[in-house]
Amino acid sequence: MAEELNNDSSESDTFEVIDTNGPVQIIRDNGDHTFTLCENDLATILMAKNLKDTPVVVVSVAGAFRKGKSFLLDFILRYLTCEGRAGWMGDPEEDLTGFKWRGGTNRETSGIWIWGQPFIRTNPNTGEKVAILLMDTQGTFDNQAIVRDSATIFALSTMLSSIQIFNISQQISEDDLQHLHLFTDYGRLAMQDESDDSKCKPFQRLEFLIRDWAFEYEFELGASGGKNYLNKILAVSENQHEELMEVRHHITNCFADVGCFLLPYPGRTVASKPQFTGRLADMEGDFASGIEKLIPYYLHEETLQSKKIHGQTLKGKDLLHYFKSYVEIYQQDTLPEPMTMLRATAEANNLSALASAQEKYTENMEKKVGGDHGYLNDTDMLTQHAESIDLAEKEFNSTRKMGGAELSKTFLEKLEKYMEDQFQQYTKINESKNIFKSARTPITLFIVLAVAYVAHGILKAVYLGPLAMLCNAVFWGAMSTLGVWITLKWRAEHQEVAERIDHVAEMIWEQGGLERMF
Repeated sequence: MAEELNNDSSESDTFEVIDTNGPVQIIRDNGDHTFTLCENDLATILMAKNLKDTPVVVVSVAGAFRKGKSFLLDFILRYLTCEGRAGWMGDPEEDLTGFKWRGGTNRETSGIWIWGQPFIRTNPNTGEKVAILLMDTQGTFDNQAIVRDSATIFALSTMLSSIQIFNISQQISEDDLQHLHLFTDYGRLAMQDESDDSKCKPFQRLEFLIRDWAFEYEFELGASGGKNYLNKILAVSENQHEELMEVRHHITNCFADVGCFLLPYPGRTVASKPQFTGRLADMEGDFASGIEKLIPYYLHEETLQSKKIHGQTLKGKDLLHYFKSYVEIYQQDTLPEPMTMLRATAEANNLSALASAQEKYTENMEKKVGGDHGYLNDTDMLTQHAESIDLAEKEFNSTRKMGGAELSKTFLEKLEKYMEDQFQQYTKINESKNIFKSARTPITLFIVLAVAYVAHGILKAVYLGPLAMLCNAVFWGAMSTLGVWITLKWRAEHQEVAERIDHVAEMIWEQGGLERMF
């Protein structure tokens, strides 16, 4: 059973409210060959209450411009909205809506967008709930983009997706495979970073989608024909150039699953009529039938896998860290080296572990020291602090790390500092709940008044006049001090004087043995 997450403002009230009932731009093309992360809009979605702790499946479509990426995503959106039920393709006369698309030669999608309402699916075999995010990307190699722009968009979508659909027209060329060269180099370094007993492939699922397939007599339409065609393309032979052989080896080694699907020509109305609005009635029958098989092939619940990096399953809150790290390294004037990409991944990996550990510490401290709880004595406070430290460090250490022990140690030190700083804050909150401590200054002064008054009477009765006068002076001095303290606290003025009085009262409280009495 699928259900849409409710991303209302109450679930993300730390962020500016945006309309998430539709496509939301998360990476903006600035028009000067640079890109900006729309962090607030992305955080509004990923940090929503029901998504931030849910594993995510990121389905991305990338490829050349004007080849129907957004068009394809809208069929995926229709399938998810209908929960994959029979007849999900809809009325043949119904327009196709969702991500913006249109025919023609001009770019429609700019930057990177995601659908603002993720969808929940449950794997019937594992029982795991995942949130499916749909990601649409700017087309590569149009007349407005330079090579670095196209490589940046393709890189970000590949690094951040769990299913990367590589949308290609007619057939796979060597240029298409070369797009993956940067990632195969990165993947080789990432696998070297793995310990020998925990090898895992750096990328998950790569799907080649071949549009306008015209060679059905060689390879049949669909996934079966696509698999056979892909095997032919990725086959290595002795007479191939070393670079071509290397790319093929690394594609199969770096991606856990590589597939291919062959789709036929959609028909002249789809390809050449500006009036086309996505109606099934205007498509060739073979094409519509292919779409009907294609979407479940991508999104079958039993094969859905959450996004993983270095073996770590990413939740919504984790994905936000990776977006920030990756976009930052692609702000340079040149494409980052694979080693730079690896360092950014390692940083995001450790940062994600740090954030989870910090959350664990805070969560456990709030159970006993939060605003709704009463005062804890010093022993119980230290016990709760120690227990929270233990839980936080276990959370941090349970996450598989990239970057080696030195990088992990750096983030562990940040965690320790965070916990110590938070403990100081919790201590202040806890002390504010101590009724006796809050009233310590007036209680101390009242006790001094009482003692001085009684002593004055006794000393006067036994004719020790000078001592009685001293007690009388102490009495009126304490009375005046109490009056000044009350006035300063009420008016919230000259707090340094009030704090000085508190300090003197504290000394009397401790040295006079009053602490043991109260």
